[in-house]
Amino acid sequence: MADTRPKIIDRMLNSFTFTLPGSIEPEFLAALDRWTNESMIRRIWQKDPAVWTGGDEAKWLDWLGIVGEELGDLQKYRDLAADLAAAEFTDVLLMGMGGSSLCPEVLAMTFGKVNFHIVDSTVPAQIKAVAGRLDLARTLFIVASKSGSTLEPNCFKQYFFDRVSEVVGRENAGKQFIAITDPGSKMEMVARQDGFRHVFYGKPQIGGRFSALSAFGMIAAASMGLDVERFLKSSGEMVNACRGDNASDNPGAALGLILGVCHAAGRDKLTIFAAPEIQDLGAWMEQLVAESTGKRGVAIIPVDREQTQSADRYGSDRVFAFLSVKGDSKLDEHYAAVTAAGHPAVMIELNSIGDLGQEFFRWEFATAVTGAVMGIDPFDQPDVESAKIEARKITDEYEITGSLPDEAPFFASEGISLFTGDKYSQELLAAAEEETAAAIIDAHLSSIGKGDYFALLGYVEMNAENEQIMQNIRTSVLERFECATCLGFGPRFLHSTGQAYKGGDNNGVFLQITSDDLADIPVPGQKYTFGVVKAAQSRGDFQVLVDRGRRALRVHIGKDVADGLKELAVII
Repeated sequence: MADTRPKIIDRMLNSFTFTLPGSIEPEFLAALDRWTNESMIRRIWQKDPAVWTGGDEAKWLDWLGIVGEELGDLQKYRDLAADLAAAEFTDVLLMGMGGSSLCPEVLAMTFGKVNFHIVDSTVPAQIKAVAGRLDLARTLFIVASKSGSTLEPNCFKQYFFDRVSEVVGRENAGKQFIAITDPGSKMEMVARQDGFRHVFYGKPQIGGRFSALSAFGMIAAASMGLDVERFLKSSGEMVNACRGDNASDNPGAALGLILGVCHAAGRDKLTIFAAPEIQDLGAWMEQLVAESTGKRGVAIIPVDREQTQSADRYGSDRVFAFLSVKGDSKLDEHYAAVTAAGHPAVMIELNSIGDLGQEFFRWEFATAVTGAVMGIDPFDQPDVESAKIEARKITDEYEITGSLPDEAPFFASEGISLFTGDKYSQELLAAAEEETAAAIIDAHLSSIGKGDYFALLGYVEMNAENEQIMQNIRTSVLERFECATCLGFGPRFLHSTGQAYKGGDNNGVFLQITSDDLADIPVPGQKYTFGVVKAAQSRGDFQVLVDRGRRALRVHIGKDVADGLKELAVII
């Protein structure tokens, strides 16, 4: 019997209700008692690393108190807002990856800030498309990089700083740039040398995916003209609620325990349905959950923006999260259907979009709790670095030789080339009914079994046309195999779900899509181009998947991306 009683509702907080099947509810109730009796929540706030693995977790927990710290330092946001208003910039471009860009993206999309742009892709076509929307002389550029050494933001900065210098002169270009970085980073040094308008500091004790309510999120909010004080005060309501020692009344702890006990029960696919007003929140949640839980051979795989299915077609490996805004009941029917079918689900309702910050903190706290239940360190990301190392090998070789390493597909036909490891290519050729691209791809997809998920990973321009075609491909796989499906654009997913794909369970089936570039863009000061960086990242990412024994197939579709994707959609 499912428990349908409302839980943890406070008029100051975004509401939170849930339904659990009878097979999971006893474990959840036992976890609530255990966490309350053993003072586990208090120990999190005391920064006790033994809550997790007893490692270095304590040095990554300053996100717990960041809302209070930022509320005590509001003047910097007021001053920034006044300065930018006086400067009369028409647009803002934020350059970053992962935690440095996803929160600003959510804020811009949720609050309708159409003049706030983000570049988090090394695909030349995407960079050209973003640059084409800007009046370079009247745009503010924000470089967001915690370490200051991340490849992509440094390339973005070099490119746009050179472009702006051509328009306003190198001596004036820095007045249009802001850096958000940790103290003492390489980016701080570059910003000082180039005369940046402002340098704002993050906290080294806060990891990127937990940085939404720090300067990395709030500087972006201020540059959009949002009321940072109001946003932080609302967020503080959730912070205070998550201090409660009683897990039953703690909205972050209860959510985290639900996810943890569901994972233990084999429900390791967190399927997210968000109302249109807050749809992009799922992209931020993807990184937080995947990067935090996907390691040591375990993972919770976030599934965002998947086409809805009838409840009886979902497998027993799913747990659902529904997120809406008060007054919007569009998700209620689907919530009722999946819970009636015996699936665990949570329903979160924001009082208004202005209370979005409460969800940043709730999910951060919940993710920390879930990591404790899973017995992992939720604050590291060991497998993100592995792909960076492989990509760096390729760019280093390019710097020496002036060309990318040779590679040969195991199958090629007109318009499509297929790549994978030697062992898996032999398995696919043996399983394929005939030696055609369609048959080999079908053999790859047919390896999807119970409890598996499918991930479509496109190193192509992230535009509406490409995304729709890829969503169609994803839906075809969903409907045929009734498995959880994911869609990611590279290289941004390398700083997000890529950690779980490489470090989590070996239950993913991956289809990577790459293409040639119609036109490339040089990276100022480097021998390599953005196209070379993109190729190195896609190859490095794929190599790690192959090295980890993942079922991964790369499809290369040439220069006409839209036509190539359409051809692939027909095949699948």
